[in-house]
Amino acid sequence: MTDQKERMLSGQLYKDNDPVLVAERRHCQALLDTFNATRSGEDEQRRKILTELLGGLGEGSWIMPRFQCDYGYLIRLGDNSFLNYDAILMDCAPITIGNDVSIGPRAQLLTALHPMEDHEARRQRWETAAPITIGDNVWMGGGVIVCPGVTIGENTVVGAGSVVTRDLPPRVFAAGNPCRVIKEL
Repeated sequence: MTDQKERMLSGQLYKDNDPVLVAERRHCQALLDTFNATRSGEDEQRRKILTELLGGLGEGSWIMPRFQCDYGYLIRLGDNSFLNYDAILMDCAPITIGNDVSIGPRAQLLTALHPMEDHEARRQRWETAAPITIGDNVWMGGGVIVCPGVTIGENTVVGAGSVVTRDLPPRVFAAGNPCRVIKEL
């Protein structure tokens, strides 16, 4: 493992132009190209590709094409969970999705962060990443964006188009930009 990959996985500043990280992203993209080119009804082929790509794919879970991610192996999808069309998972840090989760179309789970106040570090392309955790039986509407470091508690519903910038507790309905708790469920 390279120094930059170790830094990425430990949440430190790193540069993503490291040759190992570039090669891993290219391998991921090759698998995604094949996955996204599958035809309707090729469920067995899709599952085979996802099993090779992801760090964990639970029983009965599936993802609809078009699907995009950076590395794949940092994503774990629990049992009976579903990602709808056009999901983007920037997995520079672990993304853990629980059991019985439904994620609407065009959702984005984004772990990457860039320095805000250190302009020179940003110019030099340094970045960090923070993990995302989605609890069991969460439902996220279409177009939801989940920011780095966020945890969404079990049995929570996130309204379509929401931008989740901070943790959400279990058993709530939350929506908006920034996303906030509307009511307990």
